[in-house]
Amino acid sequence: MALTGLENNDLKLIIFGGKGGVGKTSCAIATALALSENFKTLLISTDPAHSVSDCLEQQIGFKVVKVEGTTGLSAIEVFADEALSGFKTEHLGELKKLLETSTNLDNEDIDEMLTLSIPGIDEAMSFKTIIDFIEDGGYDKYVVDTAPTGHALRLIASPKLLDEWIKVAARMRWKYRFMITSFSGSYQQDEVDAFLLNLKKTVKRIENVLRDNTKCEFIPVCIPEAMAILETGRLLSDLSKSEIIARQIIVNNVMVSEGCDFCKRRMTGQRPYLQKINETYSHLNKVEVPMFPEEIKGLEALNHLRMYLFGDKHVNW
Repeated sequence: MALTGLENNDLKLIIFGGKGGVGKTSCAIATALALSENFKTLLISTDPAHSVSDCLEQQIGFKVVKVEGTTGLSAIEVFADEALSGFKTEHLGELKKLLETSTNLDNEDIDEMLTLSIPGIDEAMSFKTIIDFIEDGGYDKYVVDTAPTGHALRLIASPKLLDEWIKVAARMRWKYRFMITSFSGSYQQDEVDAFLLNLKKTVKRIENVLRDNTKCEFIPVCIPEAMAILETGRLLSDLSKSEIIARQIIVNNVMVSEGCDFCKRRMTGQRPYLQKINETYSHLNKVEVPMFPEEIKGLEALNHLRMYLFGDKHVNW
């Protein structure tokens, strides 16, 4: 089988996730390479380790750059701390005023508070960066390489966490509004109210894209090993709770050669796990990728992988 449906014009966001070491990054890049032949494509890494640069053998960083050797592919590595720092810098005035009008903290305490991370907001800022790119409309497809499962789930859950923070801030603001209205008889909305409203809109924008199966697809990557299968199951379960449905799965590092004793033993060991994957994920389109004899690094190797992902099995090594 091969990956299907990714060339649908309505589909904008394609997210790859799974256990560490299963080949998410190489699968994400190979998919982006394939799509870039017909669509202007942006490859986005939200993995703090940022293996995209290593895999492409090109320095990427937190700035969109053209991928060398391609015509329609660009890439960026999103650093959550830098995204959050930029957010704080842009909205420092609103954040300070929120704390000044809603707490009894003095200026020194407020400044210290603003150096702390707001739970969930760093991942939310990573997603905001992605959504901003989509709404700017500069690309046809956005392919996201996430960190291992735990981080990917925090990324998915970030809108909910941020929404809870906004609710707390709104309740604080309501008390200030009540006090002003009691003393002056009226209340004039200011930049803090506008800030919270825009932040709420950001949450809704993220959720609307994630939960729209015509615009977003999550592709789990698994390998035929016990722990990877269990972790993939938990990932898909948590995604389902967030109303994000996977339609296909990549099963990577499948041994297909019987050319040596090691290969035969490897195939025998993988057989029950492949059967387990087939039974557990019978509702998903399964794409099996063989174990490659060499590290998947550089455009040549990534294009070989792309051929397997998209159905062209005539690959010679």
